[in-house]
Amino acid sequence: MPSYLVEAYLARGETGERSARERRARSAAEELTREGTHVRFAGTTHVPEDELCFFTFEAASASDVVLAAELAELDALRVVEVTHSSERSNEAHKVSG
Repeated sequence: MPSYLVEAYLARGETGERSARERRARSAAEELTREGTHVRFAGTTHVPEDELCFFTFEAASASDVVLAAELAELDALRVVEVTHSSERSNEAHKVSG
């Protein structure tokens, strides 16, 4: 399933707001999934120096993630699809390739 980042503004001193947004993002994903639109909230990355927070979701489409972000009131600046790589997946590729 594709992964998406929801980029949102988050001021340096608003750590408590990050936690509140994470709870809302998780709740929104769970609600959408119960309603038949599979969305999984996977976590956040906060970059205090740039006052940005990235919320990671897995879903079938960007529009499903936009819906989750709106439901969670994340005030998204943008939603983009991302790809992940890890040392583990690279090792598996080397073994099978």
